[in-house]
Amino acid sequence: MQTREINVLVLAYLGDTIYENYIRRYLIKQGIANVNDLQKEAVNFVSAKSQAAFLTKMMDNNFLSEEEITIVKRARNYKTTSHPKNCDIVTYKYATGLESLIGYLELENRKERIDEIMNFILGE
Repeated sequence: MQTREINVLVLAYLGDTIYENYIRRYLIKQGIANVNDLQKEAVNFVSAKSQAAFLTKMMDNNFLSEEEITIVKRARNYKTTSHPKNCDIVTYKYATGLESLIGYLELENRKERIDEIMNFILGE
């Protein structure tokens, strides 16, 4: 099966774990040693609102390739009516777009590109 044919929510499922792992490692490397503090800081990166803002910034800065934008749009346009109570559907779909992109890049074994995206998000 081609990676492009995989359901975008499945890509987002994978992308979510990779994204959160990057964030957790980054925060630990910043010297945060308390689990409660780690969790509070992680929310600044892993919430749907934050992920949507990071994706919007990348798109506004022409950081993504056409191929990557296609994946994001597929995820953003996926028909779903469910979303977390703490954010609106549009924000949720943008966050899903970012997670889907990361999941897609992982399955394509493009780890360097994931690093570039995460460095953009982390401001490095």
